Amino acid sequence: MAIAEAVLAGFGAAVAAPGVNRIARGFAGWVLALLPLSLTVYFASLIGRVTGGDPLRVTYPWVPSLGVHLSFYLDGLALLFALLICGVGALVVVYAGSYLAADPQRGRFFAFLLAFMASMLGLVLADNVITLFVFWELTSFASYLLIGFAHEQERARRAALQALLITGLGGIALLAGLLLLGEVTGSLEISAMVSKAADVQGSELYLPILLLVFTGTFAKSAQFPFHFWLPAAMEAPTPVSAYLHSATMVKAGVYLLARLSPALSGTGMWAVGLTACGAVTMLWGAFVAYHKRDLKQILAYSTVSALGTLVMLLGLGTPLAVQAAVVFLLAHALYKGALFLVAGAVDHETGVRDVEKLAGLRRMMPLTCVAACLATLSMAGLPPFFGFVAKELLYEAQLHAPAASGLMIGAGLLTNIFLVAVAGIVFLGPFFARAERTTNDFHESPLALWVGPLLLGGFGLLLGVLPEGFTALLASAAGAVRGHPVPMELGLWHGLNPVVLLSLFTLACGAVLYASRAPLRKALARADTVLSETPDRVYEAGLAAVNWFAVRQTRVLQSGYLRYYILTIVLAAVALPGYTLLARSGEGTFNFGPEPRTHELAVSAGILLAALAAVRSTSRLAAVASLGVVGFGVALLYVMFAAPDLAMTQFLVETITVIVLVLVFYHLPRFAILSTGRARVRDAVIALAAGALMTLLVLKATSVGAPRPVSAFYAENSLAAHGRNVVNVILVDFRALDTLGEITVLAVAGIGVYALLKLRSKAG
Repeated sequence: MAIAEAVLAGFGAAVAAPGVNRIARGFAGWVLALLPLSLTVYFASLIGRVTGGDPLRVTYPWVPSLGVHLSFYLDGLALLFALLICGVGALVVVYAGSYLAADPQRGRFFAFLLAFMASMLGLVLADNVITLFVFWELTSFASYLLIGFAHEQERARRAALQALLITGLGGIALLAGLLLLGEVTGSLEISAMVSKAADVQGSELYLPILLLVFTGTFAKSAQFPFHFWLPAAMEAPTPVSAYLHSATMVKAGVYLLARLSPALSGTGMWAVGLTACGAVTMLWGAFVAYHKRDLKQILAYSTVSALGTLVMLLGLGTPLAVQAAVVFLLAHALYKGALFLVAGAVDHETGVRDVEKLAGLRRMMPLTCVAACLATLSMAGLPPFFGFVAKELLYEAQLHAPAASGLMIGAGLLTNIFLVAVAGIVFLGPFFARAERTTNDFHESPLALWVGPLLLGGFGLLLGVLPEGFTALLASAAGAVRGHPVPMELGLWHGLNPVVLLSLFTLACGAVLYASRAPLRKALARADTVLSETPDRVYEAGLAAVNWFAVRQTRVLQSGYLRYYILTIVLAAVALPGYTLLARSGEGTFNFGPEPRTHELAVSAGILLAALAAVRSTSRLAAVASLGVVGFGVALLYVMFAAPDLAMTQFLVETITVIVLVLVFYHLPRFAILSTGRARVRDAVIALAAGALMTLLVLKATSVGAPRPVSAFYAENSLAAHGRNVVNVILVDFRALDTLGEITVLAVAGIGVYALLKLRSKAG
């Protein structure tokens, strides 16, 4: 299997998912999970090759003339993400089969979920920026469908639209940044871009590129000030939250920052932009998560905090920081995916997500409790879990930050203290609080609901005990971020050092914060309200302003009067080319051609006088006759300039037009002037400006000396089309699509006329 086929297989499975759901019924989740599971095995088989310094690359021509190829590249960073996407995806598909067992739209959900998986896989494997952008937007669209899956609920529709608008607008900015980056490097292939860091950072476009890339990635990865869409997206079913909002989509922005790091990093703007935004986001998310009561909201805000941590580490950019980033990325995906699945299982069995109303679940849901225990201990950073290894590296990277290390370690400490308390809130209250706080008799969730979180939590423990098993892959991923090999040694114990002391201090303060949560949350409730609700209110105000403006401008532009539409089009056509023509009028002369002959002047004067008569006439028949003179005058010009075929066509068209107009206008009411004098003067000025512009454009175009006339090209190549008439060959071969369009218009008009005739009453 090639890596391109792995991506296509996901889309194929998405198409087949509804049918599989109907056939397999209760086992649909298990059956559909075979694809992501097999992809996980396939990518795992490539670990040795990729970590050995032999990345895979495949390319298929797409638009070669523009440098656009369907190219895929698999190195350590892409392989790490691919394993997470497929591995977690397999567990989520199994989970969704049971979680949505009673939902009649489960087949549709499977299709959306697998389409998202394939899109995300294509995103992390793409090497061409256009290919990457296509998959980037597909993930946004698929997430829109998944977040709004319960489309009958207004909150779900609102959250889906919010996520689509924010990530979609960010995607537009990202596309502009990537195209500018391609302009500077001379290539649209990312593997070529990252090797030209000196060209990029020395370019005057570096700052615009950086700002545009930051906008796109921050919007996708829920960084301040775009972070608020992620908690709102918790309206989605829990499998979506576990997959999109902890392990995959929200890390797409982090992935792209890491992928472009060799080309863009190493400057003060990169470091300050990422570390500042990441630090604010991680602290903000942890603080708000501490105050929430809904399980999914708590996990959502803690995810925002984790994403901020990753961005901050990429901003630091040191070898230690990059190692911490890839290790923390894996650790977070494991424990947060498990916790979201636990939250869904609890909600599925109890119907409650409020941590203040849940208690004593350890006896009723023992296996879910074990999974939650493994995940929260890793989240809190306790040994021997992989989360502890990640937190140790995080503190070490912050201690050795090249600048403002004190500020970095302070923000990191405060964030982790809050997250330790959050881990206690998520786990201890629901599972170990006194059971009198609950009144329902709950029971353990089905196998499909607890096997996923148990495996993810267990894998976090296994990696903590034996971190060496994944060291080669993580080192390869870190090397891809840095642009050169990064040695990495992972272990649980490195002796008693400042990092261990910081971890102990974090755990102690987190325990105190958890024990004091009731008075502290009450005291800081106002701050929580401001921090969590203000961004959403700003978004609503902005959306309302956009809608207000859209309504007003629509009333102006969509007036319902054809004359105003034509007026707008003509004004735009005059203003834009006219400005360019006048601004560059000094770059060449206008070619007025040879002296006109007497009969040519006479015909031209007749055309002008007839046009003026048509405009000034108060009789419809006189106006039609004047327009006929204009048409026949143009036909005479065709004859004078050796275009008899065009002249014949013009004579026929003008004759038929005059006859038809006379027959139609004869039955109309008497002529009346409805426009004001001012409106007629305005229209005359605009019409004269349009005519003057077209005249100047023709004169300018004919002044440009072409190396070879176009007529010679048509004459020579018409022979290859086996035509005897050059005009016919031009219409049929060179202008084939244009002619086809004209034929289509005529056919549609003919069908319309036939339908109108058939609708006539038979009674006379």
